[in-house]
Amino acid sequence: MPGGSAIQVRGLVKEYRSGRIAVPALRGIDLDVAPGTFAAVMGPSGCGKSTLLYVVGGMLRATSGSVRVGGLEVTRAPERALTAFRRGDVGFVFQRLNLISALTVEDNLKLACRIAGRTDRSDERIRTLLARVGLESKRRSRPLDLSQGEQQRVAIARALVKEPRLVLADEPTGNLDSTNARTVMSLFRQIGTGAGPTILMITHDAECAAVADTVIQMRDGAAVPAGALRPRSASPLLAPEDGA
Repeated sequence: MPGGSAIQVRGLVKEYRSGRIAVPALRGIDLDVAPGTFAAVMGPSGCGKSTLLYVVGGMLRATSGSVRVGGLEVTRAPERALTAFRRGDVGFVFQRLNLISALTVEDNLKLACRIAGRTDRSDERIRTLLARVGLESKRRSRPLDLSQGEQQRVAIARALVKEPRLVLADEPTGNLDSTNARTVMSLFRQIGTGAGPTILMITHDAECAAVADTVIQMRDGAAVPAGALRPRSASPLLAPEDGA
């Protein structure tokens, strides 16, 4: 990995066309995220943070500049290589969960394993992950029988079951109350500890961002590394609830 980076972004520009007018979404971003880092990208709506996530994840083509994830030059890779990258190397967690309602929790995870070509020891990984997210007893339930917080935890388990090198999360607590947000952010903190995957999380919430190792502030399509927002232990989302 160049410079020891899991994610390396150089001069990244993304423009959308409106007739003859180019509307900039990303304006020459430079960014490095070290392997195993939990990085939060924070900023107001419309600042370009989700666009950055989609370009890093190979879901959106850049106008210019480069993005390298591990050994893959994402911005120049052919579509076949990007498909393999998304299926095998990246775990996605979106605000819109996209769980398959007709399948059980367990079968949603099995499908993710099959798509990624990671069927070896899949039953063992699924059991371990569901226990880790506190949903082992819900493995035969369907998504619509679960609370929003439980559904989000299933989505996190689905992202992790293929053992990706990179997890991309777009506003994972956006639809959750504070109790469920606390649970989800604690999970991300656990995932990002030790030899876990690199995590890039998009949020507009300073309390969520404070859980991360490092924070990148975005405004008007530009990113400025902000370092640690404050000590993780100071984040209300990692503090125990009253009476706990």
